[in-house]
Amino acid sequence: MNRGTVYRSAPPRLHPRHVRDRQFSVVGFGRRGLDPQEVRHFLRRVALELATLHEDVARLNDENSRIKRALRDWQSTQARERLS
Repeated sequence: MNRGTVYRSAPPRLHPRHVRDRQFSVVGFGRRGLDPQEVRHFLRRVALELATLHEDVARLNDENSRIKRALRDWQSTQARERLS
């Protein structure tokens, strides 16, 4: 497992602002390359999707914490009842 293995940190998370603020270089004159308006439209859609996903992850993390607290409380109650 250690043979030539290099441990790298995970790349930074992609946030909606990274997508919205991404700039593309101009390819050339005329109709060469991609349509800049089409690229911007797509990037806005991706940014919106990322924002939605980040909100979902935050909501699910909160719910997960709430459920874990409730489970710990229930387990504590059950343990106290057994000792009584």
